[in-house]
Amino acid sequence: MSGALVELGAACPAGARLGVEGDQIDGVAVELVAYPRSAPEVAAALGVAASHGLAVVARGAGTKLDWGYPPERAGLVLDLSHMNGVIEYTSDDLVVSVKAGTPLSELAERLSGAGQRLAIDEVVPGSTAGGAVATGACGPLRHAYGAVRDRLLGVTVVRPDGVTARAGSKVVKNVAGYDLAKLFTGSYGTLGVLTELIFKLAPLPAARLYVTASYPAAGELGPVLAALQRSQAAPEAVELSRPLPDGPVELCVLVEGRQRPVEDRAAKVAAALSVGEVSPSAPPGWGCLPGPVTLKLTTVLSAVPDLAARASEACAALGLIGTLRGSAGVGVVYLGLAAATERGALATLLAELRRAVGAGQGHATLLRAPAATKAGLDIWGPVPGLELMKRVKQRFDPGRLLAPGRFVGGI
Repeated sequence: MSGALVELGAACPAGARLGVEGDQIDGVAVELVAYPRSAPEVAAALGVAASHGLAVVARGAGTKLDWGYPPERAGLVLDLSHMNGVIEYTSDDLVVSVKAGTPLSELAERLSGAGQRLAIDEVVPGSTAGGAVATGACGPLRHAYGAVRDRLLGVTVVRPDGVTARAGSKVVKNVAGYDLAKLFTGSYGTLGVLTELIFKLAPLPAARLYVTASYPAAGELGPVLAALQRSQAAPEAVELSRPLPDGPVELCVLVEGRQRPVEDRAAKVAAALSVGEVSPSAPPGWGCLPGPVTLKLTTVLSAVPDLAARASEACAALGLIGTLRGSAGVGVVYLGLAAATERGALATLLAELRRAVGAGQGHATLLRAPAATKAGLDIWGPVPGLELMKRVKQRFDPGRLLAPGRFVGGI
């Protein structure tokens, strides 16, 4: 291992060292850590890893390393914290190119000076641009601006063989290679190491109002959501929150834009919600994932009220306490539970929720949990197209050197 360490030090002048306990990836020990500063240095480090048979896990801020399965092995962590900053920013074109290790909060501060923003929520505090793309993590703004992949114009990625590839364009209307950029979104670092990202931006709104209402039962959501749709208020986000197993359902609707139109739209939303209260401040927990154990549930919009009721019933039957929170307007919600949630109860809950979302052609996955809790659980559930995904992995990473076993189906 000393030979690999020396070679990594030459490949990454910013530093390379032996792994320590704090470097563990979801409980898996790390042998070596290197700090590349550019795509060529990432390529050189991957060449060293390949020559020594080291499996590689890329790390930005380390906020989502407990997502998915633990990797089968983690010989080398590529710490991208030195790959931080804006590469090119064309405010007139609403386009920015950034290094993968750039924190979303720092990017937001830079863009705000020009009255612009990247409409991707920081669902886990401290997240980086690369981490958001690698996991596809979305929050409330997905309702109006689409998922992470919809904001992504292009990527620079280093393949396991050390070849640097680029996909997409800095021009919003150019779609050449865009599908490849989408392919890397949500791949959990199993196909290549993201080094640079090109995003399309949006204007920063002059005004923002939140309209909140509370309902005693999930069954009341259906008529309310239908009334909201008829109101033509065109909200930027429609979020629900409910303490489980039994508690009122809170619906919070975000409207943004110029001051007077926002006030008018907020009034329409308040009327649609019947009991809506308007505030310039977001409610507690807005845009953040609930609980150290988090399940992601997706369903068709019409089935959201039923899903909220079924989740409440399932938690009550198992004696579990948690929070249901997420985007009622796009059919993606999260169920947060305590870190000490027992594995057997979690397995039963997953099975029940998969039955609940099945009728709505949705999915129930265990997004994050302590390694000991999720050990032996089927965290992904049924995945359409799994064989195709395995073939893609074989094509991009035949040696299974990138985060092996971390993604769906052991990819």
